[in-house]
Parts: sequence; structure tokens; C-alpha cells
Amino acid sequence: CFSLKKCLDCDQDAAGERRDLPMGDDAEHQDAPNQEVHMNITRRITLALSAAALAFAVTGAQAQDKLIIGTEGAYPPFNNVTADGKVEGFDIDIANALCAEMKVTCEIVTQDWDGIIPALEAKKFDAIIASMSITEERKQKVDFTNKYYNTPPAIAVAKDSTIADVSPAALAGKTIGAQGSTIHQNYSEATYKDSTVKSYPTAEEYKLDLANGRIDAVNDDIMVLKGWVESAEGACCKILGTITPDPKIHGEGAGIAVRKGETELRDKLNAAIDAIRASGKYDEIAKKYFDFNVYGG
Repeated sequence: CFSLKKCLDCDQDAAGERRDLPMGDDAEHQDAPNQEVHMNITRRITLALSAAALAFAVTGAQAQDKLIIGTEGAYPPFNNVTADGKVEGFDIDIANALCAEMKVTCEIVTQDWDGIIPALEAKKFDAIIASMSITEERKQKVDFTNKYYNTPPAIAVAKDSTIADVSPAALAGKTIGAQGSTIHQNYSEATYKDSTVKSYPTAEEYKLDLANGRIDAVNDDIMVLKGWVESAEGACCKILGTITPDPKIHGEGAGIAVRKGETELRDKLNAAIDAIRASGKYDEIAKKYFDFNVYGG
């Protein structure tokens, strides 16, 4: 790369070589070389600064060509890591569609749910697309786009369960599983006060406990539970019923989280969400996973 220091050192050496020019009658000839040296220094400084500015501009442009997206990778059908290590799901398809609309390259990285906001704050990725509900509590830590979907929560139980409905009275004395640090855990703890609420690091773990009779019910998004009970792994269980969302706990839907104050990125993502909904790309993706309007009212 072009070195400003080398420019200055080079011309200082050149100036030093001219210090022994004769004085007296030849003094008038000394000014011309000195002027030439100063002009050379000025030109080289200008070149060095221009090169630095160009390098900075190129680096900035490269940074804008790529968007690193954080997701959990353990929340099917929204985001999941397959046996061969591929990350797939509704969240992932939406992320790729948004990147295409924004004309940037998407890089998807996985992160445990409990550490996903701290990892965003630590700049391990640029945004979170992981079915994260927009809540007032989370708004204290991150900024959100508008929602990109909104589905109701539900309760699932074993197929032979005698629990009658999703009311607190029906679930009194029962153990309810939910993924930790989620709105579903928060709602369960706030609503089912006569039940025991057990939190799990991932949805996969509470599913195993329900299937093996270690807990009585689980609380999660309807689509997560529906996809599971309709699969071979979830043949043990059924949907007991949906829960009427509490706006204070469940928020206004799932949004994309960005770091506090990064309004330019948030606004670009909002524009991209609007664009893929208007173009039909959103509906094309949604139909791969759902047979109803996942965006919500």
C-alpha cells in the first residue's frame, strides 16, 4: 500500500542532498530545487490521502454487500439445522428473500437462544431473524423492524391426557414445559400460577420430556407445536387448544432485531419486508410451510 511516511522520508532525503548547493552567486539556483521538493511532497501527500480514501470507500462498499444474520437453528419449521448441517426454515427463506431484495449477500449463522441478543450486541452478526417476538422488554435492548409474521400460542399435551382445556384451572397442579427466555415461558409463569413451569434451553428438549411423560403439557407457538404433533416424532401428542395472546406479553408479532440506534439498517429491512409482500415473494415462501395467513391481521 502507499505509505505517507515513505513519501515524506523520500523527499526529506532529497532535500538533504541539496543542502550542499553553493551559496553566494549560486544562491539563486537553490530556491528552484527547494520549490520542486516541496511540490513533490505536496503531490505525494495528495496521492497518499486519495489512496487511503479510496481504500476506505472500497472497504465500506464491501461491508454493505454482506449481511450476517443470526438465528437459533432449533425452532422448526421457522429455523432448524438439518442432519447435514444446513440451516433451513421459514425464517431462513425470509432472510434470503430480504437480502436479495436489498441486493446483499446473506450469511446465516446459528446461536443459542439465550445468548442471541448478547451476540448481536457484540457484533457477531448484523441482525436476528429467529422468530423473535417484539416485546417491550426486548425493545430496551434492541431495535425491531415491523413484524414479518404473527401466529398465536398454543398448548400441547399427550394424546391420552385428561386435561380438558388451556385454562389455568384445567392445568392447576400440572407441569408445563416451555423454552426458556421466551414469551411462552413468561406467559406460563404469569398465567398458570397453580402449575409448575419448567424451562428448557430448546424446544426439542421439552418435546422429549412431554413424549416420555415427564411433564404434562407444553406451551409454544401454534405452528411449532402443530408441525411437531403432525410428524412421526410428535405422534405421542396433540394440540389441546390455542391461547388468546396477551399483547403485554406476546407483543405484536415476530420482528427482526438490530442493534440499538441502527435505524438505517432497520429501515432498509422494513422496506424489503414491504417489497417482498407486495411482489408476492412472501406468500410464495409462506405457502411452503403454512396453509393459512401466517402474517396475521
